[in-house]
Amino acid sequence: MPHHVLAQFSKFGIGILCFLCLEVTLAVVTVSIGLFLILQPKKIIEIQAAIYRPFNWKLEPISMEKEIRNTRKMGWAVCIAAAIALVSTLFVVF
Repeated sequence: MPHHVLAQFSKFGIGILCFLCLEVTLAVVTVSIGLFLILQPKKIIEIQAAIYRPFNWKLEPISMEKEIRNTRKMGWAVCIAAAIALVSTLFVVF
């Protein structure tokens, strides 16, 4: 985001510092979710199945090993995307 766009946030009461705090908070939350996906993939799969039960869906993977591996990969992708977003925001602000 160019600096002039960040200056527009100040006009609406949202300063650059608040924008940066929001971005850092979102990055920390996103990395936490990504780490949970990496460290507890089976728990995530169980949570997803539990969410679908009230809608009368039975959700179970064909291959649990493959699903766990894919969930971990998704966790890494989420962590990397959050890190890129944070670094790009810091690069633009500073």
